[in-house]
Amino acid sequence: MTGGILVVTAVPAEADALLAGLTTPAATTVAPVGVGPAAAAAGTARLLALAEAAGSPYRAVVSAGICGGFPDRAALGAIVLGTRSIAADLGAESPDGFIPVDDLGMSPEQLGGGSTITADPILLGQLSAALPDATTGAVLTLSTVTGTAESAERLAARHPDAVAEAMEGYGVAVAAAQAGLPFAELRAVSNPIGPRDRGAWRIRAAFDALTAAAVALG
Repeated sequence: MTGGILVVTAVPAEADALLAGLTTPAATTVAPVGVGPAAAAAGTARLLALAEAAGSPYRAVVSAGICGGFPDRAALGAIVLGTRSIAADLGAESPDGFIPVDDLGMSPEQLGGGSTITADPILLGQLSAALPDATTGAVLTLSTVTGTAESAERLAARHPDAVAEAMEGYGVAVAAAQAGLPFAELRAVSNPIGPRDRGAWRIRAAFDALTAAAVALG
């Protein structure tokens, strides 16, 4: 395919930060699709379907925006590139702890790809080459983001390669996978994962990092 890249964010402020840094905006569509994995999946799927129906399909999809970073894994203001997007709260509780949906005994067809979608290696490699200082690792998708030290510790132990958490990446990844398109996730760290402390958030710095990183998108 020869179309452009679709970059989806949760909210307009994230889209604006990326648009401010694009060097070739005609080759990249940036669109906010809503907060959370369901809105992200539905909104992305709609944009992909409309582009295909118009005869100008996209060639790749990127989920982008701000995120929480695991302390000691991703610093405030850092750019994160996701090697995998993981639906970290998709599964079941048990007396022995959380059970990922992959381990619930369902067939591959019922799982629909499971709880993890791996970033396209070529697309990820291109982003990494353009952003050599980026932190790479798994990015967790959660419908309820972490707000306590105990939850952060459990997630960090369960996902030792995770560097960040957000609310949309897995939903975008599912839409891209069902459309047969390469997918990657790019985020800027605005806050540490753990106790909810608004005073520790650095949202402006994260938006500035997104603007600087947009050069990798077009």
